[in-house]
Amino acid sequence: MFRLYNSVTRRVEQFQPSATPVGMYSCGPTVYSYPHLGNMRTYVFADTLRRALRWKGFGVRHVVNITDVGHAVADSDTGLDKMEVAAARERRSVEEIAAHYTEAFFADLAALNVLPADEYPRASAWVDQMIAFAARLESLGYAYQLPSGLYFDTGKLSSYGALALINAGGQRGGHLHGRRLATDFALWRADEPGQRRIMRWESPWGPGVPGWHLECSVMSTALLGEHFDIHTGGVDHRELHHVNEIAQSEAYLGDGRPWVRYWLHGEFLRLGAQRMAKSAGGAPRLADLTEAGYHPMAFRLFLLGSHYRSQLDFTPAVMDTAQATLRRLVTRIAPLRSLAPQGPLVARGNPDPLVARGNPDPLVARGNPDPLVARGNPDPVAACLLDQIDAAVSADLATPRILATLHDALREPALSQAGLRAVVAECDELLGLGLARLDAADLARGRRAIGDLQSADLQSADLQSIGQLVADRTQARKGKDWARADRIRAELDRLGVQVTDTPDGPVWEFR
Repeated sequence: MFRLYNSVTRRVEQFQPSATPVGMYSCGPTVYSYPHLGNMRTYVFADTLRRALRWKGFGVRHVVNITDVGHAVADSDTGLDKMEVAAARERRSVEEIAAHYTEAFFADLAALNVLPADEYPRASAWVDQMIAFAARLESLGYAYQLPSGLYFDTGKLSSYGALALINAGGQRGGHLHGRRLATDFALWRADEPGQRRIMRWESPWGPGVPGWHLECSVMSTALLGEHFDIHTGGVDHRELHHVNEIAQSEAYLGDGRPWVRYWLHGEFLRLGAQRMAKSAGGAPRLADLTEAGYHPMAFRLFLLGSHYRSQLDFTPAVMDTAQATLRRLVTRIAPLRSLAPQGPLVARGNPDPLVARGNPDPLVARGNPDPLVARGNPDPVAACLLDQIDAAVSADLATPRILATLHDALREPALSQAGLRAVVAECDELLGLGLARLDAADLARGRRAIGDLQSADLQSADLQSIGQLVADRTQARKGKDWARADRIRAELDRLGVQVTDTPDGPVWEFR
């Protein structure tokens, strides 16, 4: 059985797809800045899930959205759009900002050997459909209009907040800007008085932009069907974004069925004592690693060494270990590439990267007790190891156990070369480390030390200091102590921090 942890029930369940191929939607990036290493952990996790599904014999149709409109600063329902803030900061158009950071995102995916999704819909191309979706919710009585836009009435949905274990009854107070409940959220954000957004569309509720949560409901149902099996994202989305997606989608469909059956969330990657957050600035990028002489696959190996539902601390020491471990794996596996296969091996729908091409028997029937070992030449040791791999991937993507089995195989003297090749090939397909094409020379250390990556401006203590400096500057400005505000601004400049003042408060990041 293939078992996955479902965030809805908070338990590991047997995965039973409702359709073929399996519909899988992953929340994608808001393309106002470079993705950091914590962001990329989410996509490596989703890629591992997709590889596991395929390995277990399930076809998959995967959709990842690109948010290029609608995401307000600080994830709020009011204020400036993150894209517009970035455009003002960099003195480029919103379109240029979106194109540049989308390209950077795709480059990082490719470097980490993340399989391309079937669709990457851009939010800005689906605004008309979002307006129609919101209008239907209004007609069904699930939305109400305020001067600031159209809001979803969470009080009309008794199941609201189940994913995040929210007690809807406890949310009755705390009205905000005229909202009926504190949990009500924007379906449409109208232009505020005296404001004219760079990105804006006409709607029944006035010119403005869609709410952040709306795009995922609209694009996923259009591309995967009204109901589909899997939705993934970072664990931070479980508490707000995905809660609101579920509410508006199930209200829209109105058929009493769960919109999505399995919700999976990857945990945070932490820098010091804090989780990495793009909006806070300062989090290292994949480019920082490669410039320091580390291969992207070393970062992927580091991620796979922990379970996707465990918080993970990023330090120079762990990257040192990952790079050295990957180098040893590549050195040990390199001789296997020249071995001729002893018989037809399973391809599982994708040619085995470590087995010679042109095999006349490309598939082995599912359910074979030795599905990965050459027919007619079974290796009982390999069969045992492959059973361990199957058990690990079927136990909620236990990638550390798969890695342990790979290391055991490389140390097992009783394992035949053909059997070892089969084990390595299957581990590589599941883990996506690209062991078939890496060379030890690719893993040579560069001139910079990894210690440089966490220089003074990236230490968690200094991140807290920067936050305090920004707060002190804001307080000085409120008190009209311009001299002190200027001194603090100069200190922030010295640290390489750029501050952008917005109506919702200062937004800072490293230059």
